[in-house]
Amino acid sequence: MRNVPVLIIPGLRDAVSTHWQTQLWIRRADTFAVPPMGRANLDCARRVEAIERALASIPEPPIVVAHSAGTIMFAHWARKYVRPIRGALLATPPDFEKPLPDGYPTMDELQAGGWLPVPRERLPFPTIVACSRNDPLARVERVAELARAWGSRFDNLGEVGHLNPASGHGPWPQAESYIADLTAPRLRAAQA
Repeated sequence: MRNVPVLIIPGLRDAVSTHWQTQLWIRRADTFAVPPMGRANLDCARRVEAIERALASIPEPPIVVAHSAGTIMFAHWARKYVRPIRGALLATPPDFEKPLPDGYPTMDELQAGGWLPVPRERLPFPTIVACSRNDPLARVERVAELARAWGSRFDNLGEVGHLNPASGHGPWPQAESYIADLTAPRLRAAQA
């Protein structure tokens, strides 16, 4: 079976060479990415438009692989646009409706940037939300609530921090397994 295209949607801190999304992009010839927009740019609408432009450039429905704030960007995109998507892996969504640790945007900054409220509409394609038990940006119960609202399969990865280089993660081979699951007809039928 040939590979399905993949669209990478990074979080607010953008892509770095040691991040699992960057490693996935390097390994797969059929991978596209939303361009970095800079940590200081909190304009959610501009990020949603960047997702739409990236999706418009992909010749067939992709699997979306979003991390952190990229998952929230994608939920905002799904509220605004209708475009065929094969499925989405939404890894470690942050809880933007609670104060984040120091060094991250404040609730006021997120509100001003158009991030709040976080969309809770059911997503119209198969999705998997992968969560960490010790993510400093979201409690597992809050991520489970998002997964239920989005109609997603919920997978607790254990204690993996925010699933980024700062928490000791570079390559994440399990992402490929999730992509395969989202490509499989059985998951697509189960979430229809």
